[in-house]
Amino acid sequence: MQYTIHQQDKFKFIEEGEGEPLVLLHGLFGALSNFKDLIEYFRPHYKVVVPMLPLFELDILHTTVGGLAKHVHKFLELKDYKNVHLLGNSLGGHVGLVHVLKHPERIKSLILTGSSGLFENGMGDSYPKRGDYEYIKKKTEVTFYDPKTATEELVNEVFEITRNRLKVIKIIALAKSAIRNNLGEELSNIKQPTLLIWGNNDTITPPFVAREFNRLIPNSELHFIDKCGHAPMMEQSEEFNQILHKFLKKLAEPATVA
Repeated sequence: MQYTIHQQDKFKFIEEGEGEPLVLLHGLFGALSNFKDLIEYFRPHYKVVVPMLPLFELDILHTTVGGLAKHVHKFLELKDYKNVHLLGNSLGGHVGLVHVLKHPERIKSLILTGSSGLFENGMGDSYPKRGDYEYIKKKTEVTFYDPKTATEELVNEVFEITRNRLKVIKIIALAKSAIRNNLGEELSNIKQPTLLIWGNNDTITPPFVAREFNRLIPNSELHFIDKCGHAPMMEQSEEFNQILHKFLKKLAEPATVA
């Protein structure tokens, strides 16, 4: 499925469907293909929005989790979205957390999957090795429970990024920023209903990370998906979408008066 990429001011984004905005934040190597099943499932029910995070466009000083969160804030202000369901995978989850802590007013709910912000296993000090296709292939496969999920197309996308020296520098800057920007006890300030969907076999942000998010975020619920790694919305999209839809439907129900 091909989607139209809209441009408004300096922002590029996809917008599909009508209703409350479901805004999707991708990770460090995120591509539109990561969210394909999610977009298709939810666009009959919600306005599904994917802002293209400027991972490689910001100057090096602002190539940080905070710099990306600022970009998301300005985008949501420009579009004047209200009652936003903000979903982030990996680094995108971390950006979503920083945004909600600073600007909670437009956000109705938060959905995190394989999010950084507390702990993540990095790609190793030598990562990314430029020009080493096999190395990049192995590192991409580690993202998933089933290595076959790392299709040739996906590996090629990551490989192309890592061939560019400036992009590699910015990836490392973002990865270091994510490690430095550890949220810890701050998370107890999040008031929004929060859904945590985690792969039981995630080796990058392992299951104990999800449990810690669940403990620290007051109004949160946690679901694990078996045979699933760091990107549940790709690897187990059907189960992921059902868990998410149930959560969003529950939020749409009028509160019962005791």
